[in-house]
Amino acid sequence: MLAYIVRRLLYALPILIGVNLLTFALFFVVNTPDDMARMQLGVKRVTPEAIAKWKAERGYDKPLFVNSAAAGLSTVTDTIFFEKSARLFVGDFGRAEDGRDIAREIGARMGPSLAIALPTFVLGLFVTVSFALMLAFFRASALDFWGVVLCVAMMSVSGLFYIIGGQYLVAKLWRLVPISGFGEGIDAWRFLVLPVVIGVIGGIGSSTRWYRTIFLEEVGKDYVRTARAKGLPETAVFFGHVLRNALIPILTGVVVVIPLLFMGSLLTESFFGIPGLGSYTIDAINAQDFAVVRAMVFIGSVLYIAGLILTDISYTLVDPRIRFQ
Repeated sequence: MLAYIVRRLLYALPILIGVNLLTFALFFVVNTPDDMARMQLGVKRVTPEAIAKWKAERGYDKPLFVNSAAAGLSTVTDTIFFEKSARLFVGDFGRAEDGRDIAREIGARMGPSLAIALPTFVLGLFVTVSFALMLAFFRASALDFWGVVLCVAMMSVSGLFYIIGGQYLVAKLWRLVPISGFGEGIDAWRFLVLPVVIGVIGGIGSSTRWYRTIFLEEVGKDYVRTARAKGLPETAVFFGHVLRNALIPILTGVVVVIPLLFMGSLLTESFFGIPGLGSYTIDAINAQDFAVVRAMVFIGSVLYIAGLILTDISYTLVDPRIRFQ
């Protein structure tokens, strides 16, 4: 197991380099350092001297990938890509264009993001798995039919509808919770209830259909028929056999959302005014702040790779017969 984890970590290194290279290339295809300078200086007519000074102060006065004027390794290391990306691998995210320390901002904004993401994740997983189990248990019945119809209808509705509709109905008309914002301490729950509920409702349709398909596939296997032939009640078959064997594909699907637990929800945080990592990323994109965008993409990649490794490890806990070479 240890050798497998070390091997996976070594595989992750070229992946992270590739992600940084792709992010860097895409960002600078849209905006050159001169464009970034004009946007950050905030004036319509800026002199070439002001642009050159801004680029020199922030290290954007060098070639992007290859410095043909340098010699030896400096042709690669004395470039914008190397200087802006290499430090990420030692946890140095640098500073944003407004001068704020990115690592400190991430630490401060991680709390609000987790305050929304964790309850949404836990409640959503419980609700969707329970609903899918119920539909699979009463398969081919009217309850199953109308449950699937409801899931398809919920999948067909945009997530923005749930956000805007919830804000209008619950916050504006009924005035049960604030429409947006974030509070500190105990008062924070008033700002979190609506985003969490909307997040759970918005994921019911697609997740329930996915889990229902998994359960129905397990129901048709030989070990289920053998369990019924032994006289086990249907509840024992479902909760003792079907649910346990379905945990492996469920874990595989759950790992996709692990980065979101830390990175935050872009739409939810933006619409509800939550000062989390999601809104931080959106603001950085709007401001063309490459340093913040690069850091957030890098952290997301690291979290996703870590989630994949943790998922593989959890397979051995679900089924001890699984071994990694």
